Amino acid sequence: MSIRSKARAAAAMLTMAGGLCAVGAPPASAATPQCGPHCIQIFSAKFGTPEHPRFVESVFRGIAKAGVPTGLHRVSGNNPAGDVIVSRAGKVSDFYAAGMVSAAVNNHYGNLQGVQIEYAPRGKATGLCAALATTAYQNERLTLEPCTTPGTTVFIIDTADSPATAPTYFPIVNASTTDFAHPFAMTIDGNPARERFLPIRVRHLIGNPHHVPANQLWGSNVLN
Repeated sequence: MSIRSKARAAAAMLTMAGGLCAVGAPPASAATPQCGPHCIQIFSAKFGTPEHPRFVESVFRGIAKAGVPTGLHRVSGNNPAGDVIVSRAGKVSDFYAAGMVSAAVNNHYGNLQGVQIEYAPRGKATGLCAALATTAYQNERLTLEPCTTPGTTVFIIDTADSPATAPTYFPIVNASTTDFAHPFAMTIDGNPARERFLPIRVRHLIGNPHHVPANQLWGSNVLN
């Protein structure tokens, strides 16, 4: 399956499940032209909306190398650092069957949707996914890691921990979490408008299920 077909199929699966928001007419600057037809945008609910995401998950300086951090950077139509695709999607139970998440994670999140987000500058797959370098711990930064790495490269669309904001906004939990009451979730600390690149970290989810703060809530646009 081509990168375009694979990405669209995965994104369509999540859209149907309520995990991603498809935008009918994304702005011309939403992604590079080569990636635009099959890229997605992952944005913070604290700083953006589906209509105006403003800042999206991007790769530091666009470097396609394991260990390079991912964070929030301003939306751009010519900077490939923000070109990411859904390379794999399905229920967490599907990832468990493929050996990508633990039995404990499957027991807690099996019916929720899981994704792998691959860096694809100008539409070219790199085999590197947004991930954690090790099993999740407090304040660990997201980095690029080989998409074949179990656990840390899989993220869970945790609508169950913030039902009032779903499906538009939701926590995103790393599948290597060992805490299920307050799982390690993607978190932004700071203001991306004041920094050239604001790293994304994982921290214990707080306020769940009724009062998750905006800096731990996320949204996604499928650019098709």
